[in-house]
Amino acid sequence: MNMQVSPSAIVNSDIVNLSSSLLDRDSYLNGLLAKVSSNQTEGWLQEVKERAADWVRHSVIPNTREEEWRFTDLSSLRQVEFQVEAQYPVSGDHIPTLPEANNRLVFVNGVYAPELSATTDLPPGVVVSNLADLPDTYTEKVQQYLSQSEGALEVFTALNTAGINDAAVVWIPKNMVVETPIHLVFIAAGEKPTISQPRCLVVGETGSQVSLVEEYTNLKGAESPEGVYFTNTVTEIFVNENAQINHTRIESDGAEAFHIGKTAVTQARYSRYSCHAINLGGKLSRHNLEILQTGEQTETTLNGLTMIGGQQVADTHSAIALNHAYGITRQLHKCIVGDKAHGVFNGKVFVPKPAQLTDAGQLNRNLLLSPHARVDTKPQLEITADNVKCAHGATVSQLEDDEIFYLQSRGINEDSARNLLIHAFAAEIINHIPVPSLRKRLTQTANQF
Repeated sequence: MNMQVSPSAIVNSDIVNLSSSLLDRDSYLNGLLAKVSSNQTEGWLQEVKERAADWVRHSVIPNTREEEWRFTDLSSLRQVEFQVEAQYPVSGDHIPTLPEANNRLVFVNGVYAPELSATTDLPPGVVVSNLADLPDTYTEKVQQYLSQSEGALEVFTALNTAGINDAAVVWIPKNMVVETPIHLVFIAAGEKPTISQPRCLVVGETGSQVSLVEEYTNLKGAESPEGVYFTNTVTEIFVNENAQINHTRIESDGAEAFHIGKTAVTQARYSRYSCHAINLGGKLSRHNLEILQTGEQTETTLNGLTMIGGQQVADTHSAIALNHAYGITRQLHKCIVGDKAHGVFNGKVFVPKPAQLTDAGQLNRNLLLSPHARVDTKPQLEITADNVKCAHGATVSQLEDDEIFYLQSRGINEDSARNLLIHAFAAEIINHIPVPSLRKRLTQTANQF
C-alpha cells in the first residue's frame, strides 16, 4: 500500500484498462460480492458501489504468501458459506449500553435498528444518523467524504464499499464541542453463518471535539446461538483543521466469528486524534488502522490491547503516513496471549523528507501466558527525513516466577497473583479510555482472563 499519495475515491482509471481475462479471479470472493451487492441504490452511491465491485472482481482474497498476510491464514474463512440475514429480532436487553452516552446508533447485521437507537439529545447542528435517513442538506457533504480515504482499493475495503446500503454517519459542525460520548453499536445475529458489512463515516469540522465509542459484538446471553459469522467493517474518520476526535474501538465477537476491520483516519493540520483499540473476541480477527497526515503539526495517539486465548488469531496492522512537518505520534500496543492463541502486530511509520521535525514513538509489548502461545511482532520505521526524533521497539515476556512468589509471600494465592499481574499489564491501556463505565467493564474482563 502506498500511503504517500493524497486520499482518493474508488475512481481509478487503471480499472478500466485491466484485461477481461483478469475478471472473476477468485470464485469464493465473487460469491461474497454477489450476495452483499444484490441491492440497488440510486445516483452517486450506486456509482461508487459499482466501481468498487469492479475492483473486487479483479482481486483475490489474500493468502500467507503475501507479506502483509503471512502470519494470518484466511483458509478457514473460505470454508464457510455465508448468507446475508438482514432481519433478526433483537431486544434492548441485549444491547451493550454506556450510561455516559445519551446518543446511540444500533445496527443489526449492518441494518439500522431505529427502535434500539437514541438520537434525541444532540447539540444543535450535530448529526448522528444512518445514511438512508440523513437530511437532504448533508447528501452533497457526505458525497465529498464517503469512500474518499486512502486504502479504498484494499480488497476487503472494496468489498464493503460494493455492498453499502446504509451507514452510520456522525457529523460534528465547526467549533462544536460534544460533551458526552456517541456510541455506535454493531450486532451480529442469525441462525446461519451470516456476513454483515457495517460502515461508518465520522467527520469533525474545523475546531470541533467529540468522543466516539465504536463497538462490535453479538447476542451474548441471548436465546440465539453465537455461531459462525463474518463481520467486514470499514470506518472512515476525517479530523479537520484544529479538530479533536477521541475514538474507542471495542471488538468482542463470538468465539467462532471472523472479523476484518479497517479504520482509515485523515488528519488535517493542527488536528488531534486518539484511538483506543480493544480486541477481545473472534476466532480470527484483523484490524487495519491507517493514519494519513494531510497537514503539519498533527498529534496522533494509538493505544491498543489484545486479549486472546484458546486458538484465537488476532492481527493488528497499523500504518501512519506523516507527510508534513512537526507531526507527533505515540503508539503503544499490548498483547496478552494464552493457551494456543496467536497474536500478530505489524506497525509502520512512514516519515518522508517533507516531514521534518517529526516526533514518533512506537512500542509493542507482549505477554505470553502459555508455552504454546505465539506472537509475531514487527514494529517498523521508514525514514528519509534527516531532522526527526523517532524510536520503536518490541518486547515479548512471560509472567515471572519471582513476581508471583513475591505476591504469594504477601498472602496472595497463586491464581490471584497471576490475575493481579495480568491486570496491571492491561491497565496501562484501559486507564486511557475516557469513558468510566467502559473502563470498569474492560477491567472486569481483564480480571477474568
